[in-house]
Amino acid sequence: MAARAYWQGQIRLALVSIPVEIYTATKSGAKISFNQIHEPSGKRISYEKVVPGIGPVDRDEIIRGFEVSKGNYVLLEDEEIEAVKIESKRTLELVQFVDTCEIDPLYYDKPYYVAPQDELAEEAFVVLREALRKAKKVALGQLSMRGSEKLVAIKPCGNGLLLETLRYADEVRKGQSFFADIPETKPKKELLDLAARLIEQRSAPFDASEFEDRYAEALRKLIDKKAKSKSKKAIIEDVEGPGDTSGSNVIDLMAALKKSVGEEKAPAKSSAKRKKSA
Repeated sequence: MAARAYWQGQIRLALVSIPVEIYTATKSGAKISFNQIHEPSGKRISYEKVVPGIGPVDRDEIIRGFEVSKGNYVLLEDEEIEAVKIESKRTLELVQFVDTCEIDPLYYDKPYYVAPQDELAEEAFVVLREALRKAKKVALGQLSMRGSEKLVAIKPCGNGLLLETLRYADEVRKGQSFFADIPETKPKKELLDLAARLIEQRSAPFDASEFEDRYAEALRKLIDKKAKSKSKKAIIEDVEGPGDTSGSNVIDLMAALKKSVGEEKAPAKSSAKRKKSA
């Protein structure tokens, strides 16, 4: 089944307009979701839309409202919201170009693939892609997506373009307050050298397929085991924790680093897949 475009419109650079389609670049993967069940009957719990003092209401009686003061709302019809006209609903205008390194990773949110909408758009699309690649720049603009206007960055991605939504400045917390109590001391050279050696031993090219969601896999095994047992009794397995490290000191750190470096006999990338916690 062909992928459905998440957004259709045009990228505009000055007087040049390029019809494009945007597709989501990610998927849900192995995530396991649960339903809430009424234990005595084994039936799924459903939820009703209710109004205090009135009770359950029909879906067609529900409208969206914005609270302007306690208990007072401005009511808006879907048609009114949809009719709000801003240019970025159908046009993504490229207004600035920056070096990739200028954008802090904290601001990146979600990736999307961008492709030309038809053959007539391909020439201009390729020109934009190669111009960005040659200049080693990222294009910035704003785009309306699903009820909000997003700040976005666009850069070359193979034969296409990659669009990444960015968080606005007021959506990102500054880290200084979390790091205020960390002393500005330099570690001892021997400790730093040992840590550097350990990093070097475990260095390898990034390959996302080398990692798996161990938590989802463990949950799936538990579900299979419980389904086969046909028992309501809880299945609890002991999990080894990291232990108490509150008493760690420099001597323990030195010994741990030396032991870690000594145990690393092979490069990080092995035949067995490394797995990543959820």
